Amino acid sequence: MVDLAGSDVAVTGGTGALGRAVVSALRAAGAICYVPNLHAAKLDDFPHKEDQGVHLVGGVDLADEAAVQRFYRQIPALWASAHLAGGFAMAPFGSISGADFVEQWRMNALTAFLCSKAAVAAIRARKSPGPGGAKGGRIVNIAARPALEPRHGAGMVAYTAAKSAVAAFSVALAEELAGEEIWVNALAPSILDTAANRAAMPQADPENWVKPAAVANLVVALLSADNRATRGAVIPVYGRS
Repeated sequence: MVDLAGSDVAVTGGTGALGRAVVSALRAAGAICYVPNLHAAKLDDFPHKEDQGVHLVGGVDLADEAAVQRFYRQIPALWASAHLAGGFAMAPFGSISGADFVEQWRMNALTAFLCSKAAVAAIRARKSPGPGGAKGGRIVNIAARPALEPRHGAGMVAYTAAKSAVAAFSVALAEELAGEEIWVNALAPSILDTAANRAAMPQADPENWVKPAAVANLVVALLSADNRATRGAVIPVYGRS
């Protein structure tokens, strides 16, 4: 079992369907979670809001560089950061406006970039060793299947472009940080089995979709100090879909 006892871990998008699964898995591993939040309504049924090992920080716009930096600076000794926040839009190419494209870029690529940048600074500033005396730290970003297989991005061109950027910069950043033992990886899920996706695709068979808990287990494994070698990967997480 992964042991992250007492390790500070940031989880953006931690109040969403995947984020809740990741926070639960991190808490099971003993991590102390720091979760930014912009919309207070999302906390109404958040299962960890009374958990003293989960620190909720309100008013954080992940597309605002200064806000992101403030959030990461208040984490005492950051070991790892999981960037799950993002957004999805599907539309025929002819109906996508420039504003639509920029919005997908902002929600997916810009947020992951800003959080990765702030996380690297916080990891570098940490005075204590990581779990088990480990050096450096860990970062996981969330891309998507069309980032690896762009033909799956038909009908979602703006989303595909943004997630492709997440995948590419994760690999480039991993290479840049290798000497500091800050391992950066990305996951590329297909369709997640969430309530929102079930409502949007009522005719589909969700048994073929990826369970958030399965993705969460991969996130925790990559954030662990036991991950001593995997970096610069964009890992397919497709299930049977």
